[in-house]
Amino acid sequence: MENASTTLITVEELCEELMIGKNTAYKLLTSGEIKGFRVGRIWKIPRESLNRYLIEQTSILSKK
Repeated sequence: MENASTTLITVEELCEELMIGKNTAYKLLTSGEIKGFRVGRIWKIPRESLNRYLIEQTSILSKK
């Protein structure tokens, strides 16, 4: 079983992975484009959710 610390990422890690700012990251999370959940005030994002988002975005770009 994978370690939980490697299957969940933070907003800061999401920003680094996508090279975006925090405002954009929060917008993606609150809109549901990237699935995540909150523990108190802290967002936790499953890495699989980020991978799925990247695949979706890549397929959108390749169709253009």
